[in-house]
Amino acid sequence: MDTNYVFINDRYVEAAQASLFITDLAIQRGYGIFDFCKTIGNKPVFLYDHLERFFHSASKMHLDPGYSATELEAILMRLIEKNNMGDSGIKITLTGGYSPDGYMIGKPNLLITQQPLDIKLSMDQKGISLVTYAHQRQLPEIKTLDYLMAIWLQPFIKEQHADDVLYHHNDLVKECPRANFFIITKENEIITAKSNVLKGVIRKNILKLAHPDFTISERDFTMADLQNAKEAFITSTTKHIMPVVSIDGKHLSQGKPGLITQQLASLLLNQVRKQA
Repeated sequence: MDTNYVFINDRYVEAAQASLFITDLAIQRGYGIFDFCKTIGNKPVFLYDHLERFFHSASKMHLDPGYSATELEAILMRLIEKNNMGDSGIKITLTGGYSPDGYMIGKPNLLITQQPLDIKLSMDQKGISLVTYAHQRQLPEIKTLDYLMAIWLQPFIKEQHADDVLYHHNDLVKECPRANFFIITKENEIITAKSNVLKGVIRKNILKLAHPDFTISERDFTMADLQNAKEAFITSTTKHIMPVVSIDGKHLSQGKPGLITQQLASLLLNQVRKQA
């Protein structure tokens, strides 16, 4: 088996040799950020978008990565070259650092890991089912390490025979724990929540798409809008566009991917292929 290298602080080491001390705030308090990008054929996809979000998250969390965006890009490219995995997922983690009292921020630790990833450049035809839950994530526009509620809700999601949970707060629909959420109205308007959500990289690139058959809007919408939607889908780095075929047991587009969802997925995947 080929050696899997990781980058930790200022050096490349074998993954089995990488470690952090238990005084790190990521361990003591769950304080830190991360970003996750993919490579296709050893080429990173939407890398600059991911780096931009990573540095935004770091700044908002008062964490200094210790490298510029250009330097971090070079580190990533070197790691990709060393591991030579082809299709993969790369996770960039910046922790709160070694804290003298388990509460104060220390010098952040930078950890970059890479794992093989099965990337499909076609839309999943089965789709997924969601169950709704009232919750607003802390610091929602920052990609933090905090997935407490999402993990705690796993038994609930299984009990509801769903694949994932969709958060809503004060009657406004928000997001899934690891994905942005879109609806398609009867007027063929594609809508994704604007406030108090993580601005995903795939979401960002969907908002740039244009097509004469539909419009794309970034604005807040209600649970009533959700009930009246004719199609829905989620977006993420690993899933691209994943159709949502039922929410709280109610089928959308007769329980199969809708036509506009399919059109949009085709447009997005063309953009992904151009990156690869």
